[in-house]
Amino acid sequence: MSQATTCPKQQGGDGESPPLPASPLVFPRETLFRQASGVTYRIPALLYVPPAATFLAFAEKRSSPRDEDAKYLVLRRGRRHGTSVEWGPVEELSALVLPGRRTMNPCPLYEARSGTVFLFCICVERGKTERRQIWRGCSAVRLCCATSPDGGRSWSPLRDVTDEAVGADLSRWATFAVGPGHGVQLDSGRLVVPAYAYYVHGCLCGVVPLPCNTRQHALVFYSDDGGRSWHKGALVTGGQTGECQVAEIGGSDAHRPLLYCNARAPRGCRAVAFSADRGLRFERSAPCEALGEPPRGCQGSVVSFAAATGDAPTWLLYSHPTNRHRRRDLGIYLNPSPRDGAGWRRPWVLHPGPAGYSDLAVCPGGVFGCLFECGVTSACEEIAFCLFTLDTSTCGEQNPKSS
Repeated sequence: MSQATTCPKQQGGDGESPPLPASPLVFPRETLFRQASGVTYRIPALLYVPPAATFLAFAEKRSSPRDEDAKYLVLRRGRRHGTSVEWGPVEELSALVLPGRRTMNPCPLYEARSGTVFLFCICVERGKTERRQIWRGCSAVRLCCATSPDGGRSWSPLRDVTDEAVGADLSRWATFAVGPGHGVQLDSGRLVVPAYAYYVHGCLCGVVPLPCNTRQHALVFYSDDGGRSWHKGALVTGGQTGECQVAEIGGSDAHRPLLYCNARAPRGCRAVAFSADRGLRFERSAPCEALGEPPRGCQGSVVSFAAATGDAPTWLLYSHPTNRHRRRDLGIYLNPSPRDGAGWRRPWVLHPGPAGYSDLAVCPGGVFGCLFECGVTSACEEIAFCLFTLDTSTCGEQNPKSS
């Protein structure tokens, strides 16, 4: 039996909003990865493979919640049957490693023309923390990917694409990472992997070593040949932008398609940027006041989907902790006007309590999946999954526009 959430009537802007989805119909959730003695699972990534009606749920296996204690990636495959999913056992992807390195930040995407699943990740030298890399201005990260021709049942060996995708700029990147969370294939066929880099803007040299002047910038890696070769787009300028995800928002008679980037930012709210050339360059990022961040921020997920009603051909869905003081109360936000930062509806709380990273997936028939970190006393206790659909009642109104 499914359980629906409810929300109170919200105050909108001037006039009446058209009927829009209000609260999701949330189906029973299932714990896919659970913390145990000496084992923690973090950093969820979710991919839906349409031909097989299969979910691929990835995470990092760690010996503690700390980033530096990551080991390798794990996977569970789930077969969707309407509004339920039958999950297989945990599969340890311990072969997807580079010697002397830990595998982190799963970022899967599906290439529909060949039916290939790409799994991007970073492989980091053991003992090298992100803080140490930033301090010294010297990256210990390699960009890698594996492929699966059969929906995640088997995987190729890891392929190190750092030199071709990053090239000489690696000397100016203190560290970098992909996602975490899913990548996308655009309508043009281009494959896009969201990423961020700490760019070294200058170093303070002297007898006593001083930290480098680095700043975070979101960017994307992309391929126009079905994943045979990979390249990088330009760094997003403006304020600092970190962990990010991207979504293509469709065009209309007046607008061509844009690539929308939603990034973690350090100033109390998310940062967004748009690209008119499919990720080669983004406009300067701008703060999105409607999407708040807790102190130090948190990763969030965004997907676009075809709208059944409204003027925009695509809408955006976003998941992130709703509490601005700590990582808790995972919420789902809807924006029927993707170009408008004030168009985000007030969120529905999917999980009350501690919550962290999450990833969304779009399924046929108006069904969505969410994989998220949560717990009773800590967000690191488990990684759970649930399906939900958007209710057609109208218990929510649009957030007022800023004047």
